[in-house]
Amino acid sequence: MKNKIEPQVTLVGAGPGDPDLLTIKGAKALAEANVVLYDALANEELLSYAPKKALRIFVGKRKGCHEYTQDEINQLIVDNALTYGNVVRLKGGDPFIFGRGSEEIEFVESFGIPTFVIPGISSSIAVPASQGISLTKRGVSESFWVITGTTSARKLSSDVALAAQSTATVVILMGMSKLDQIVALFQKESKGEMPVAIIQNGTTPQEKVGIGTVDTIQKIVAEKNLSSPAIIVIGEVVGDGKKNVAFYNELKSHHNKVLVYGKE
Repeated sequence: MKNKIEPQVTLVGAGPGDPDLLTIKGAKALAEANVVLYDALANEELLSYAPKKALRIFVGKRKGCHEYTQDEINQLIVDNALTYGNVVRLKGGDPFIFGRGSEEIEFVESFGIPTFVIPGISSSIAVPASQGISLTKRGVSESFWVITGTTSARKLSSDVALAAQSTATVVILMGMSKLDQIVALFQKESKGEMPVAIIQNGTTPQEKVGIGTVDTIQKIVAEKNLSSPAIIVIGEVVGDGKKNVAFYNELKSHHNKVLVYGKE
């Protein structure tokens, strides 16, 4: 007599890119998986934690290239759980920070399938930290905003305009295609000299960094050929970052000189 299939789904945050930043609990969940459905932003090295016999299904989405629609992904999770039992849904960063994790959990639970969530280290915090950028700092920044640069309607979030009016550090995910609009909003608030960092493929060997100001960052992006996936950090803390302070002091003395650094 065959063992009864006991379906369950565990949502695991894969962290910001460096495979060593997966949580121990996430690694334990992968070790028990029968199926792993993983995103484009989840480092494929993490699949080595899963048993060799486990199915590995890529369901990643990049701009202009979707392996599956979100509805198809939701159904794949359910179908594999009902067929094979223990499914791990591996998502980049933290699955509840612009990861549509709650949508997937709600869909799975509508079938009566038990679900579990293992948080991941969010790229919105970890990637700036990896560059020595503290999102909050006494006397400099009392808070920070984490905003999606592109809404489901493919438009810039209206929260960016509100954040530009504040003194908070602003972290924008999925915002590279809207960089011109973001710059314009901060310039409207007379923040052209506000420090900006753009970090592409943060915490990975492919990491590239451009640092400048609101007024210079577009030129820097063009010269460094920076693109998605990248995180945009805007705020005085960028200039105070331990890796950036010497750079920014020189930048302030030479406003017409564009300086960039980063791993090629």
